[in-house]
Amino acid sequence: MKFLRGLASQVEVVHAIVLRETRTRFGAHSLGYLWALLEPTIVIFTFFGLYRINHRQPPPGMDLFSFIATGVIPYTLFSNSVNRVAEAINGNKSLLYYPQVRPIDLAVARCALEAATFAAVFMLLLGGHTLYVGHLEIDSSLLVIAGMAMASLLGTSIGMIFSALGQLTPAADRARGPLLRPLFWISGTFFVAEMLPEGVRKGMLVNPVLHATELVRAGWFRSYDARYVDVEYVAAWILGLLLAGLVLERAVRRRIEMT
Repeated sequence: MKFLRGLASQVEVVHAIVLRETRTRFGAHSLGYLWALLEPTIVIFTFFGLYRINHRQPPPGMDLFSFIATGVIPYTLFSNSVNRVAEAINGNKSLLYYPQVRPIDLAVARCALEAATFAAVFMLLLGGHTLYVGHLEIDSSLLVIAGMAMASLLGTSIGMIFSALGQLTPAADRARGPLLRPLFWISGTFFVAEMLPEGVRKGMLVNPVLHATELVRAGWFRSYDARYVDVEYVAAWILGLLLAGLVLERAVRRRIEMT
């Protein structure tokens, strides 16, 4: 009973932080919530135009817009989760004066907000495209949700590691961008695993984000079978990274309290 009361209390804390984060993030400029939709839309239409100009075609059975969107949105969810969670402590240190608030609550709140935001973005963009073309065939909505959840949890777990390391050295924050940027090109944003030669494919599949993207596309397109996805492999990455993040958070907790 005591555990349940404590859990309910922490859920209320996380909910309050999510509301605060929502007002801070989307209420800070005139575009508000619209910016969450515009950011990935600009990227998607930029690459959509480049594909058209260069007469490049998506894989068979996939329309171009949906092919790009199902690559860009999962990756952007991953990268934004990394960055938002990594900055959770530094951006909310004043909240840690409250005894009910823990650093992990800040990470969970930012993870939840980012996941909810990109779920809405995914539905609006792909739903809008469906209305435009007048045709919808989703193979498995559960696979889409699972792929997006993998991208979110991978980003959150890596963000927790960077959040803790950032309390030890500013170099961690400076290194985050250069370390993550190459993943944009090797996470299946503009290709599917089936397109790659066997030797290259084996190397690319080391990247767990590629598995998440593949799963989203397998769920969205009936014609695509993501036979190279290894859910257990991605789960092992998530659990390992989360454990590392929690251990590091525990190690720097005293430093956080002192500052």
